[in-house]
Amino acid sequence: MLTALIVEDSLTDRERLTHYLQQSGITVIGVQSSEEALLKVQAKLPDMVFLDVVLPGQSGFEFCRDLKTNKQTQNIPVVICSTKSTEADKLWGSMLGADAYLSKPVDQHQLMATLQQVMS
Repeated sequence: MLTALIVEDSLTDRERLTHYLQQSGITVIGVQSSEEALLKVQAKLPDMVFLDVVLPGQSGFEFCRDLKTNKQTQNIPVVICSTKSTEADKLWGSMLGADAYLSKPVDQHQLMATLQQVMS
């Protein structure tokens, strides 16, 4: 069974993503900050990470860069889910190694298409 780590400080957005992913049979671990996410990643590598940009402490962009520059985590697909959805934000996410970028509120069909894309 696949495991997704959701790094999202908004309870509403975290619950929405959790619901969508669990409907697809994916186990979900939810945390509110990059610092909490790092602890989860160190304990057990997830199969994918869904990452907000605006987080307390370290930003999602910084956390994405850290994951993608670490040999142990560089191959984990990272999907950024953010209200920051300008072309510049999407380009910056891509430059930092994000595998996909979804705008909030996340659409379930778009999420499923993105999941297939990053897991294939």
